[in-house]
Amino acid sequence: MRFRCHDRIFAMPRKIHGHETHHHKPKKNYCFACGPDNPEGMHLRFTLDEERQTFVCRFRLSKRYTGPPAHCHGGVIATILDDAMGKVNKLRHVIALTKEMTVEYLKPVPLFKPLRVESREVSVHGRQHINMAEIQNEKGEVLARSRGIFIAIDPEKMFGKFAER
Repeated sequence: MRFRCHDRIFAMPRKIHGHETHHHKPKKNYCFACGPDNPEGMHLRFTLDEERQTFVCRFRLSKRYTGPPAHCHGGVIATILDDAMGKVNKLRHVIALTKEMTVEYLKPVPLFKPLRVESREVSVHGRQHINMAEIQNEKGEVLARSRGIFIAIDPEKMFGKFAER
């Protein structure tokens, strides 16, 4: 997939890591969900499905994420869905923060089993990006789904004073 920005054409990488965009590349990424530099993080790795314009991550959850016996804690489920929806903003080459999100917990999310989270864009209205995500088991059953509103920001203005120099 290619995109145009300031009359130049760039290729979108297939593997999507962290929070960088073409215009913003942080030196370190300590994001709990996807940051490779966070030793305590989940290290989720997303791939762009170019044909369907979705982001996909396959993963298994260890006992560290336990909520109900043998199942994932609801806050961890929300974290995974939030991070998946956030990746969708890369299609528009913006950094956008979660303003609001809803989560439907449809079935318990098991530990130690193959899982998949998939996210896509619903709509964009100015700086407001609406995205959705679903966690599925290996049979394709939807275990949890979310919808989120993200607001595009200028990361330098908002977080510049916290950047590592």
